[in-house]
Amino acid sequence: MIEAAPIDAVMRALADPTRRAVYERIVRSEEISVGELTRGAGVSQGAVSQHLKSLRTAGLVVERPEGRNVYYRAQPDGLTPLVDWMTHYGVFWRERFADLRALLQEIDP
Repeated sequence: MIEAAPIDAVMRALADPTRRAVYERIVRSEEISVGELTRGAGVSQGAVSQHLKSLRTAGLVVERPEGRNVYYRAQPDGLTPLVDWMTHYGVFWRERFADLRALLQEIDP
């Protein structure tokens, strides 16, 4: 099996709206338990656990078990592949906008 590139894993993990909402709750919290995430998610604990597994696999969150509870926190470096990808295309669009600005100035000095 071919391993997915890091950007693919991050995009796949963040593509699901429920998973994105779970991730956003984790980001807003310093640390949050699975139970707390389940209470506000509107889905079952099993579904939350599956979403957390996807986020963990993509490197977006880390877990810390403590007794019967598992706590999650955001892994800031997990978004690096996405930021790098967006930066690449940011350069692309900045160049295009500069070309457009020059063209518009030629047309209407």
